[in-house]
Amino acid sequence: MTRTVKVTALFTVLAAGTVLVCLVSAGMGQYDIDLGDVAGSVLHRLGLGSPLADPFAESTLWQVRFPRVVLGLLVGGVLGVAGALMQGVFGNPLAEPAVVGVSSGAAVGASLSIVSGATFLGSFSTPALGFAGGLVTTMGVYALARSRGRSEVVTLILTGVAVNAVASAVIAFTLFAGDQAAREQIVFWQLGSLASARWPYVVTLLPLAVAGVVVALVLSRRLDLLALGERQARHLGVNVEALRLTAIVAVALMVSAAVSYSGIIGFVGLIVPHGIRMLVGPGHRVLIPASLLAGALLLSAADLAARTLFDYADLPIGILTAIVGGPFFFWLLLRTRRRSGGWA
Repeated sequence: MTRTVKVTALFTVLAAGTVLVCLVSAGMGQYDIDLGDVAGSVLHRLGLGSPLADPFAESTLWQVRFPRVVLGLLVGGVLGVAGALMQGVFGNPLAEPAVVGVSSGAAVGASLSIVSGATFLGSFSTPALGFAGGLVTTMGVYALARSRGRSEVVTLILTGVAVNAVASAVIAFTLFAGDQAAREQIVFWQLGSLASARWPYVVTLLPLAVAGVVVALVLSRRLDLLALGERQARHLGVNVEALRLTAIVAVALMVSAAVSYSGIIGFVGLIVPHGIRMLVGPGHRVLIPASLLAGALLLSAADLAARTLFDYADLPIGILTAIVGGPFFFWLLLRTRRRSGGWA
């Protein structure tokens, strides 16, 4: 099978799978709606059919289910693209957005908002502080890692580890300082969920997600050159430092926005790009859009399972992604070790 056929088949499967999972997810729940009715309601909104006979089903779809479905697509797609960017910038398949502190920083901002009872932006207060925390933390990691006008990959990783440790300590302090209700809310937020999805959240996340994906696509050719090595990339005209900064800023913006609404959802940014790379190779012009679709599909499927595995309960998505991602991460470590002949 040629690479062109593989790529075409991959995008076809991902697109079809995403559409199917979205329709099924919109129809399943405490109030089940037939798949045909879901599709008919979508067609009606597109001006191609009549509204559903059941107004309650119509309201359920467009006020409860579809905001959650679309938010899941955006968050999953963002995490997949951000993971591809980070792995390309660091030249390491084990890299993910959390390496530069974006998730832990967002968790600090959200935790402080919950404990303080901030209401300056109404229901947007916690997402706003989560977004600010993730953005400030990521840029702080980059600033601390810079030396003589340059940042090294190892320094960025070590700085990120240190900042993540500090962020974890701050989160632990907020758990200690908050009351019982605040503690439960912080813990649930850190496990990740789309239960609070609303159309206003989708609208505020969408432009940052689109901007981040566009930047990633623009950087794709330079990321391919960077894969040859920093020295070789510089000889080919790539400004490595500008590339690294642009990628990190894009990751900070879109991931901070995504996790501020969904909470921390781990492993999507790790396993999605690496899995796509194993299927169709490392070229970022295919890897980035494929990671977008695969991330959206994975998180949509995880959210569907989270809503339906237990009756009258909404399982945090982070639990499911960790169950799948943890073993995959260990396998990836072992695979990397075998290829390199050791850990060093």
